[in-house]
Amino acid sequence: MAPQRFHEQFDHLQRVLPDVPLAMGPDDSAEFIYEKGVVLARDGEEARVVEDAVRSHFTATDGLDPEHVRRAGPQNNRSGITRIRVGDPGEGGRGADHTVAGALRALRQTEGRAGRRLVSRNHLVSIAVNACPGDEPVPAPRSARPNPAAVQPAEGAAAADAVGVLVVDTGLTHDYRSYPLLARTEGDAQVRETDENGILQQYVGHGTFIAGLVAAVAPHSDVTVRGTLDDAGAILESEFGERLFDAVQDGWPDIISLSAGTSNGRVDGLLGVAAFMEELQTQGTLLVAAAGNNGSASPFWPAAYASLPEYADAVLSVGALRGDGEFGACFSNHGAWVKVYAPGERLVSALTGFDTPVPYVYQHSTYETCRYGFTYACTCRSPRHTGVLSEAQQTTASKPDQVMFEGLASWSGTSFATPVVAGLVAAYMTANGVTDPRAAARRLLADRSEFAEVRGTHVPALLPPTWRPVPVGPV
Repeated sequence: MAPQRFHEQFDHLQRVLPDVPLAMGPDDSAEFIYEKGVVLARDGEEARVVEDAVRSHFTATDGLDPEHVRRAGPQNNRSGITRIRVGDPGEGGRGADHTVAGALRALRQTEGRAGRRLVSRNHLVSIAVNACPGDEPVPAPRSARPNPAAVQPAEGAAAADAVGVLVVDTGLTHDYRSYPLLARTEGDAQVRETDENGILQQYVGHGTFIAGLVAAVAPHSDVTVRGTLDDAGAILESEFGERLFDAVQDGWPDIISLSAGTSNGRVDGLLGVAAFMEELQTQGTLLVAAAGNNGSASPFWPAAYASLPEYADAVLSVGALRGDGEFGACFSNHGAWVKVYAPGERLVSALTGFDTPVPYVYQHSTYETCRYGFTYACTCRSPRHTGVLSEAQQTTASKPDQVMFEGLASWSGTSFATPVVAGLVAAYMTANGVTDPRAAARRLLADRSEFAEVRGTHVPALLPPTWRPVPVGPV
């Protein structure tokens, strides 16, 4: 991916999370972002083993200070993990943190003997994946219709039989009920929609857009949107598991739609969500999770839990198809761990501004070609959000554009292929009288007749009956 764009988005996230010093990893490769100076371990005895091992290793290693090693937070919580401080987070730049690397190295032999992981970085889980989104929302023309278009509700369907879909995202915009398809939607309000200048903030409307997609594809679903990712779509792994438990505290839904995650350079999941995933197994809920926008084959969590045998029935990982539905979208992650693909490029749904138009600021991309090497006009060349430009940006960057959102928007990403699949599973449950969402997902995939091509591989695809392909042309 383009390092310049990654560093710009990294800077943005650091401004949004000023109290959380961040680093890029591994080895400045920009595969993921994590908290500097902190590692995670399981509560109880394992946390003590990790703390003692790190302190001993640091004592015996030049350049590593054992005085920094201590617990940094509650020793017991629902997420089952403990934060352990291993270094001064104020030291060093944005490159890989040598204290965290040292802590991981300290447990290497112990983990080898135990046959499982004992310590982890505290990764940043994000809608923007490695802080680099597929593209930014664009106002849809006044004459535009939702895409996928709204499915007509079946006559006689009882509200009591509605499928419960929980969207874990950024929350709902204040005027979301002005969009007819969201009349039955409930959930958390977006914490802060605009800045002091009235400019729409990054990822505001993301949860509303996703709720609109679910409601269009599955009109008999009851959609609830939680504002779990209200800080520019990002949250630390150490907090994510706890917030996921918060999201289901009123009861486990039939389906959870999650359009966020992270790579971690491993094939065994995220330590911070292990407790939640274990509980998910016992509940019967289906987790439909986005495969990520890195254009990479590296496992992306939680979606990649679909590739682990013990979670294969509970998790459905979703990649994105490009606008014509024939091939994978330029940004979509891929690989055998992605179980199904659905349209995710230039979809149209609700955003915000139904009551009063809301401005949004773009800075045009300066890249001549797609950052993933594709030759078609992929969305990774679209304008990117800047918010209020800094003085340096105003003098060195091209002039920004301000656009007005007045309801519907066009947006691209695996973020949006995911609720399309969640909606299709919910619709299948309603149409076929299936009460088990996991069984519905299995049967839906078995019954589907569509295929697409992703990086030369034929893959299963789900195309909503009301989805309309959009033209794809050369750059």
